[in-house]
Amino acid sequence: MSRIGKKPIIVPNEVEVKLEGEILSVKGPKGELRRFIHPKVTLDINDSQIVLSVADNSKESKSLFGLFRSLIANMVLGVTEGFKKTLEISGVGYRVERSGTQLVFNLGHSNPIKYDIPKGIEVQFDEKTKLVLNGIDKELLGIAAAKIRSFRAPEPYKGKGVRYLEEMIRRKAGKTAAKK
Repeated sequence: MSRIGKKPIIVPNEVEVKLEGEILSVKGPKGELRRFIHPKVTLDINDSQIVLSVADNSKESKSLFGLFRSLIANMVLGVTEGFKKTLEISGVGYRVERSGTQLVFNLGHSNPIKYDIPKGIEVQFDEKTKLVLNGIDKELLGIAAAKIRSFRAPEPYKGKGVRYLEEMIRRKAGKTAAKK
C-alpha cells in the first residue's frame, strides 16, 4: 500500500469539505474546487482531517490510493494558499504582453503567438520577460505553464526561450575553432 495514502489530510478551520456521491468539493477563502473520486477509494471525513482507504486489495486500488490522497491534499492547499509558477523569457526581442484575456508572445517566430488565459489562472508581470501564473488548481496551473513553455522551449546553445524560474538548462559548447 502507498505510504503517502496512509497519511491523513489535515483540514484547516476555514476550509469546508463535502462529499456528494462521488464528487468531492473543497471550499476555502480563495475559492472552490471539485473533483470526481474513484469508487475504489473511500473517504472518511472528520471535522479536522480526511482519511483515505481502499475498497479492495487490487493493484489498481492501491495505485489510486496514493494518487487521490495527493490530489485532495493539493485541493486543500490550493483553496487556502494557492499555487504559483514563474516563467522567464530570455532572448533578444523575446517578450510577452497582455491583450484583454489573451497573452501575446513575441518569441522570434514570424508571427506573434496568442494564448487564451484559462479561467482560474491569474497572470502578473514582473517585467516584460517574467511571467507569474497564480491559481488554486495545481493541475490547471501546471498545464498552462507547460503549454506556455512549449511555445519556445529553451535551446541548449544560448539558453534562449521560455523556462521556469529555477530551471537549469544544460548548455552545450558551440562550434570550435576551424580545423587546420
